[in-house]
Amino acid sequence: MVESPKILAVGGAHIDRRGQVYGPYVPAASNPGTMREDVGGGVFNALRSMVRRGVSASLVSMRGGDASADTVSRAIAEAGIADLSAVFLDRTTPSYTALIDREGELIVGFADMALYDLAFPKQIRRSKIRQEVAAADAILCDANLPSAALERLLSLAAGKPVFAIAISPAKVTRLIPVLGGLAQLFMNRREAVVLAGVNAGAAEREMVDGLRCSGLARGVVTAGNGPVLGFDEAGAFSILPPVPRKVADVTGAGDALAGATVAALLRGLPLRQAVREGVAAATLAIESANAVPEFTAASFAEALALVPDAREVA
Repeated sequence: MVESPKILAVGGAHIDRRGQVYGPYVPAASNPGTMREDVGGGVFNALRSMVRRGVSASLVSMRGGDASADTVSRAIAEAGIADLSAVFLDRTTPSYTALIDREGELIVGFADMALYDLAFPKQIRRSKIRQEVAAADAILCDANLPSAALERLLSLAAGKPVFAIAISPAKVTRLIPVLGGLAQLFMNRREAVVLAGVNAGAAEREMVDGLRCSGLARGVVTAGNGPVLGFDEAGAFSILPPVPRKVADVTGAGDALAGATVAALLRGLPLRQAVREGVAAATLAIESANAVPEFTAASFAEALALVPDAREVA
C-alpha cells in the first residue's frame, strides 16, 4: 500500500466529440441530434477519476500546434494533473468522434490519432521520461501507444506495477508483447474476445481461460450493463453493476472504472474490493453528461453502497 501514491500515465489525451441521435438511429440517412466536444482519452479519463480518489498524477501525451491543443492543455491543468506532454507545432491534435444512439450506446467511433503512432516511440526514449518513470509508484498506459513504445515503457518501469487500458479491438493487439508484464489490463468484452481467441458468446470461465492463455495474469472485462468480470491469481469473479438512475452517456465509463480501480489497488485493496469502487465510478460516469463526473466523497460512497459483492466464477 502507498499512502500518497504517485502515478505516471502515458497515452491518450485528446479531443472527444460525441454526437447523440434524438430518435431511432437510421443507417445511411441524416439523423437529427446534438454534437458536443470535450477532452477525453483513455488514460486522461482514468486519471481524472484517480485524482478524485486521492492519487497524485502526471501525464505524458502528444498534441499538435492547433487550437485543440490549447483546449487539451487547459483540461489537463483544470483536472489537477501535471502535464508532461510533447507539442508538435506542425501536426494536428488527435481526436476521437463517437456517434451514440438515444440510449447512450455507441454506434460507431472514428479515431484520428496518427500523431500517437508517429511520436510516442521516440518520446518514450527521452531522459525526462526515464526520470518520471523512476519517480512514480506506478504506471498507467493505454493502447494508443504502438507496441514498440509499450515494450520500452515496461522495460523502464523495472518491476513497478504497470496498468493498461485496451482502448479498442483494433488496438488491443498492440499489448500482446507486454501482457505478461502488466499488473492489470482493463478491457471491454469485444477487446477481450480478440485477446482470448474465443467467440463473442463465450462463457465467463472460457473467457478467463483464453485470456490467461494469452499471457495475461490479471484482468478486468466490462460488458456494458452486464457483469464486470475480473480475475487474478486468487481466481475469477464477477460483479453485476447496479442499474443507473439515468443513462446520459456511456462514453468514458470504462475509463472511469479503470481509474477508480487502480486508485483502490494502490491503497492496498484486493482486486474484488477495488473493482467494486471502479463499478461505482463507472455508474456515476454513465449518469453524468460528462465523460468523468465531478463526484464528491458522499456521492461516491452512495454509489458504492449500491454495488453488490463479487460473485466467484466456478
